[in-house]
Amino acid sequence: MTVRSAPSSRFVRLFCLLLIAAVATTGCKSVGKMFKKDKDADEGQPVEAIYEKAHKAMTNGNWSSAETSFKRLVAQYPYGPYTEQSLIETAYAQYKSGKHDDAVSSIDRFIRTYPTHRNIAYLYYLRGLVNSSRDTVFLQKVWRLDVSRRDLATPMQAYNDFLIVVERYPNSRYAEDARKRMLVLRDTFARHELDASLYYLRRTANVAAADRAKYLLETYPQSRYQNDAVAVLLKAYEGLGNATLAADAKRVLQQNDPSHPALSGDEWPDYPSNLRKLNPFAGEKSAVDNRDKEEAKRKQQ
Repeated sequence: MTVRSAPSSRFVRLFCLLLIAAVATTGCKSVGKMFKKDKDADEGQPVEAIYEKAHKAMTNGNWSSAETSFKRLVAQYPYGPYTEQSLIETAYAQYKSGKHDDAVSSIDRFIRTYPTHRNIAYLYYLRGLVNSSRDTVFLQKVWRLDVSRRDLATPMQAYNDFLIVVERYPNSRYAEDARKRMLVLRDTFARHELDASLYYLRRTANVAAADRAKYLLETYPQSRYQNDAVAVLLKAYEGLGNATLAADAKRVLQQNDPSHPALSGDEWPDYPSNLRKLNPFAGEKSAVDNRDKEEAKRKQQ
């Protein structure tokens, strides 16, 4: 009787490798088909159907899905009113999803391509919204950092965007809100100058403090920090021993803000303690913060 020998170990290893390769190939094909199906979901669909799908995603707040569908629409139908509207909606979806750099790029491309579009005022307004929050949302919400103490390049660009809306398109539906946002930004710029003047005042650099305070008053008149700027002038001139200019500043401050703490003998500016600076999680605090809180309470009463 002949006894067959068991398969060699080489044959077993070869069989296992072939089996693994077959399973892997089948799996990869399935995954590939899944991705291809998702990629080609809008392939050959009417432009109206793709737009409706993207718009529905926008309504549901699914910004990423909306952006993807709008881009597919533009790729398949590069011309027409649906395309132009999709480009606008793409920029808005990018803005809402926090893709600020992408949103600005999309807006800039649209403005270059359609400079006389009927919705061009909205594009400038939207760019102002993007630049207002660009590079600041994370700093404010997570670390509680004051925007006025950061780089003001993008807020300044936002101000210019809103200015374009106000000056070029004064009758547009976005002009009034753009004006309001410009006022808020002007206060941000004014506070930046006030913080700088208070920095110099604390270090008894009275000339530099007075110069920054005067710059604030000249550049941002009627800002919410104008009386604080006058108070800085009062303290700086007192520090310089110039009684005449100090008296003038005091007179102006008494006329415009008689309850200002700089006139009541209270300690002003109320600088944050050095101990607070040692706490990395305390957030930033300026000598203006307490003043802002007092004004907010007074308005609520």
